[in-house]
Amino acid sequence: MVMDGIDRTVKRGNLRVYIGAAPGVGKTYAALEEIHDLVSEGVDAVVGYVETHGRDDTARLIEGLQVVPKRNVEHRGVEFEEMDTKAILDRDPDVALVDELAHTNVPGSGHPKRWQDVEDILEAGIDVISTVNIQHFESLNDVVEEITGVSQREVIPDEVVRRADEIHLVDLTQQAVRERMAAGKIYPAERIDAALANFFRPGNLGALRELALSWTAERVDEAVDSYRRAHGIDHQWETRERVVVGITGTAGGDDTIRRAARMAMRSKGEILGVHIRSTEGLNRAPTPQLDDHRELL
Repeated sequence: MVMDGIDRTVKRGNLRVYIGAAPGVGKTYAALEEIHDLVSEGVDAVVGYVETHGRDDTARLIEGLQVVPKRNVEHRGVEFEEMDTKAILDRDPDVALVDELAHTNVPGSGHPKRWQDVEDILEAGIDVISTVNIQHFESLNDVVEEITGVSQREVIPDEVVRRADEIHLVDLTQQAVRERMAAGKIYPAERIDAALANFFRPGNLGALRELALSWTAERVDEAVDSYRRAHGIDHQWETRERVVVGITGTAGGDDTIRRAARMAMRSKGEILGVHIRSTEGLNRAPTPQLDDHRELL
């Protein structure tokens, strides 16, 4: 758009995401260190939202940075602190750090999910640095529950992270994570024993780490393929595999779709959904689950 002879076109901001296999691996710490580095280089970088979870090291790293104040949202008579997206847009920095990309906003916040707020910030031309754990990815939701026994209520569509301009894997061995937990650097003292005996068991952490490494490796392959296409590099492309999944619109279908999606991603193939209705059923309206399954697909 051109107004008063001035080009008002806004270039979309870049998204950089720090991915971790579990809480406490150091995603937020690494993101804050990057903000400090940017500020030292003269970049106008601010903290749009960071949750310290009571971690002293994280809190100390926020010191000296410009922090956009949070806003209070009342829900059922209780006030919650949420990110103030409008305040970030009004501040208009070059870069904003927005922690916990998969966070679900309190009702009345505007968007249901924080990643949707981040989309608004990116569309305004502001670069965003964010963080997310692998257990929140939609395609891995059922696998993580099988591994850990914990159902993740906060999920994020994989595509949101796949669209990121840069992805950084913050890798830490399961033993190192457990040592950080035992030292009180992740959860408060009263939660340490239970966490080590449940979610933070060595087997769980090892499996989650493998998931994070695998997902990130696939994303690197996609980036290489995109680079080759963009630069016209001649290459004998492999035949793309296709995974066809039957969509029934009944309970349990979402797990089947996720398994099919993982198969397609491993083979760099396509996923196609098929739903069949018999002629006797044409007068019956589709089940609500069918629309959910189509959206998930």
